Order: sequence, then C-alpha cells, then structure tokens
Amino acid sequence: MGKADLLTLIERRQASVAIIGLGYVGLPLAVEFAHAGFHVTGIEADATRADAVNAGRSYVGDIADEDIAGLLAAGSLRATTDYSALQTMDAVIICVPTPLRKTRDPDISYILSAAEQVSRYVHAGMLVVLESTTYPGTTDEILLPRLQKAGLQVGTDVFLAFSPERIDPGNERFGIRNTPKVVGGETPDCTEVATALYACAVDQVVPVSSTRAAEMVKLLENTFRAVNIGLANEIALICSHFDLNVWEVIEAASTKPYGFMPFYPGPGLGGHCLPVDPLYLAWKLKTSDYEARFISVADGINRGMPHHVVSRVADALNDDSKPVRGAKVLVLGVAYKRDVGDVRESPALDIIDALCRKGAQVTYHDPHVPRLRIEDRDLESIALTAEGLTEADCVVIVTDHTAYDWPWIAAQTGLIVDTRNALRSVAMPCNARIVGL
Repeated sequence: MGKADLLTLIERRQASVAIIGLGYVGLPLAVEFAHAGFHVTGIEADATRADAVNAGRSYVGDIADEDIAGLLAAGSLRATTDYSALQTMDAVIICVPTPLRKTRDPDISYILSAAEQVSRYVHAGMLVVLESTTYPGTTDEILLPRLQKAGLQVGTDVFLAFSPERIDPGNERFGIRNTPKVVGGETPDCTEVATALYACAVDQVVPVSSTRAAEMVKLLENTFRAVNIGLANEIALICSHFDLNVWEVIEAASTKPYGFMPFYPGPGLGGHCLPVDPLYLAWKLKTSDYEARFISVADGINRGMPHHVVSRVADALNDDSKPVRGAKVLVLGVAYKRDVGDVRESPALDIIDALCRKGAQVTYHDPHVPRLRIEDRDLESIALTAEGLTEADCVVIVTDHTAYDWPWIAAQTGLIVDTRNALRSVAMPCNARIVGL
C-alpha cells in the first residue's frame, strides 16, 4: 500500500489510528480522532490507565468520563498495553513524556522505547508521527534510521512526520480541534499524508518544510514564554528592591497600544513544557559548542523564584516577630497552574520543601490535588476552614484556583504572601496584611 491508498483510507475515515501514550496529550488526541470517525487504539504502558479507559473512566481533567464511555460503546476507542496492536494500524502517533534527568539533560528514553516498538511492527503504508516535545533532529536521528532498518523507504513505503503537541490543560477556549496544528514531514509526501490525517480532526493544519522546522516551532513557542516570564520575574525582583508594586507597573505598561506584550511574574515555572522545553534546545546547542544565553539566564531566574518566595515568607514572619522555625504556614494551591490537578515541576513543591527544611509546620490545601509526595514526605490536602486560616501564622498563595473565595480568605487571615496577585480585587482595608512578590 502506498501514499494514494493511505490517503484514501484517511479521507474515508477508514484508517486505523494508534496513539502511543495516553497521558494529558495522548488521551485528548485519541478522543478527538475517535470523534472524527476513526477507530482509535490507545497503547499505554501503564495498565492502570489502560484499564481506566476501557472502563470509561478519565484521569485527564479536560476529558469527561461520559465522553470516553460513549466512544467505547460506539466501538471507536479502546486501550491496550500490547504493542502488537501496531501490526494492523495505518497511522501511529507517539505522545510519550520527554522529561529532564536530574542532571537537567534531556531524557528521551520514552521516545527510544516507543521507536523500538514501532520499528518491530512497522509496515508498508503506515504513517508514523512524533508529537513529544524534543530537540531539533530527534525525528531524523531516532525514528528515521529505525524505520529504514526495517527495509522501508521513507516517503514511499512508510511516511514519517513531526507535529508538536499544543495542549494547554484547563484551557476552556482552545482545545485540539481549534488550535492550529503544525506538521513537518521527512519528505513532501510525508507532510502531505500527515496533513491529511490531522485535517480530519483539527480545523487548521500548518505545514512546514521539515521535521526539524516543526520541532523548532514548539521550542520557540515555549522558549518565548519562558524567557519573557523570566524577564517579568526579574522585574518583580527589581520592584521588590525599589519597594514598588510590580503588578501596578505591568498594568500601567499594558496600556501602551503597541510595542508591549504583558507577561506576569509568579512563584516559578511549572508543568511539563515551560521549565523543560527550552533546556532541550539549550542542550542540543551545547553539542554544537553554542551557548543559549537567554535561555540560561531566564532558567536561572525562574528556578530562583521559589527561594525568593520563601524569603518573602521569612521576612513577613520576621516583621511579626515570628521565626520560620515552628511557624504554621498554610500553602494555598500546589498545582502548577490554575484549575488543574497537575503538580509536575510545580514551584509549590520547592516552596514547601524549603519551608519544611527551615522548620516550618507546613500544610496545604488544593481542591484539585488531594495527596502530594515531596521528597520523603507524604502530605494530604487539609480542609479549608476559617479556624485553619486564623491559626496559620502565614498563608502563601501559590496557585490561584478559581474555586477560592478570596475575600473570605482575606477576612480570616492575619498574614498572606500573595505570589499571584490573587487578592487584587479584595476591598481594602481587610483583616490580612498582604505581602506580594
């Protein structure tokens, strides 16, 4: 089977699609392709996740149980841990994690594992797409030689492309369907086939000249944000030295109708993308003896923000003649962003760990994260009560979930360190002494 046959199957929604990795990227993608009329098989190494999908249960916040159950009933979606399912697939999309090692170097072991499995079952007429965020050249260097080793000609027998995921967990406005999809193929025919597949599930597909260009697009997007947030965080530190309100400064600067785009400071970067993706690019550049200086500086500033927050807590307690050791500190929100339950790379983890090491009695509340493990400590979200807020020596707002009643919280609390400007709408004066970044 060649390109024309595969394009016909795609056009008729008769192509069978496999998604390797059913995490926060893979599961929504699998659901979207199933809604588009394809028969989708999710391949997930974690048997608990595969069983959950097959039982109609979602573990991703943006996907409802009912959505999965309906697709299961229609026979459009299933999950398995068995990679041999790839033998009958027409398209395979790889959506596996790409974390950092403890040395802060890229860990592409999940891509390598998926590539090995695909190479075992690849066949003529198959489209293989990598979506995992990674450094430019990964598709060429990891996937391409493994497909060629199987004796298949890429661009003729089998089709290879990269299409960066653009999932924004918790975003109610933009999802897979209405977020433009960048696609870069190993050859023009590869791009054509991959574009045809994604066009069935996405409103707009943006073809680029190569897999490397597509890989670089994602890194530019997230490096742009990480660097500008780093600038905003440094401005927050500068404003702190000058005893200025950084939020007021940014709000006023935002009134300029041209030449300024507001970015906002916070307690540090979290999630899989922003703290990680720029370092993939920086690591790759080191192999060419090039230093990505903006990335390095921004990373240093952003990683230092949790320690700045801890210093603000210590100084605020000191102003109340209280030491950090023994102080009761309540952290509000431990997820990396508002209204999600994801704690990957969350600055709250570093903040809680540092406060505990200084002897503080730290508790937390998060409506989306019932349990949390930090180093060797297991924590559970406590009930948010007026008594608990009143008894806390300091409340630290790390994640500004919309479920929080900020005026009520401010009315019960004596001291608040607000790292998100969450209390901007609270009428003053209020009971709490509020300390910002």
